[in-house]
Amino acid sequence: MLKAAILDDEIRGSKLLAQKLAVFESELHVVGVFNEPVPAAEAITGLGIDVLFLDVEMPVLNGFQFLERLGSFDFEVIFTTAYDSYTLEALRLSAVDYLLKPIDEEELQTAFTRLKKRVNEKASYKTVKAEKKSNNRLALPTAEGVYIVDKANIIRVEAMSNYSVFLLTEAKKIVVSKTLKEFEPVLNDPQFMRINRSVIVNLDFAVKYRKGDGGTLELSDGSEIEVSPQKKEALLAWLF
Repeated sequence: MLKAAILDDEIRGSKLLAQKLAVFESELHVVGVFNEPVPAAEAITGLGIDVLFLDVEMPVLNGFQFLERLGSFDFEVIFTTAYDSYTLEALRLSAVDYLLKPIDEEELQTAFTRLKKRVNEKASYKTVKAEKKSNNRLALPTAEGVYIVDKANIIRVEAMSNYSVFLLTEAKKIVVSKTLKEFEPVLNDPQFMRINRSVIVNLDFAVKYRKGDGGTLELSDGSEIEVSPQKKEALLAWLF
């Protein structure tokens, strides 16, 4: 059973959304409805929710400011708003969906389907991570399922907005809905290095370094990656 909370400064709007969510009562339970962002910020973190239906336009704190005030959170977010000018900001925050008021029941169903998929992917990742017996393997949750890859086969990992793209041997590519920063702790083996803001490389595949301000590193798959000046000294120390 998924647990949800609603934050909307309009009492009527929050009640209406709660009524529409009743259609999912066998799978989702609304455990909190809030109409003021400040009290909600103090209460929501203790509810253990899976998703927050969050209004964007609110007094004192708008929806994005509300999330910034929380600092960190592990629930999913579905934005609700009467305005359509916040889509890019919602995508930047990896929201499950962005619903325009008045909320269409079909669109709400689509959002709920996406929510279940996102929650299941997260659960699968945690399960596989807990059960894997070797630090030499890595679990990568995707829309299709969870891929288990050998770290030795990872050539590089590239940031793509809020996603990470794993480039593997034999030209395999896996897209994962997690940021590059989230993978740094699990790619803490000596051969992995983040050589610029957007790329972590497996230095076992390095074939050539070209001099420059930061320089350029060529990998065995033919890719050439710029090295940030801040990472140049550490990279050269590893290579030589």
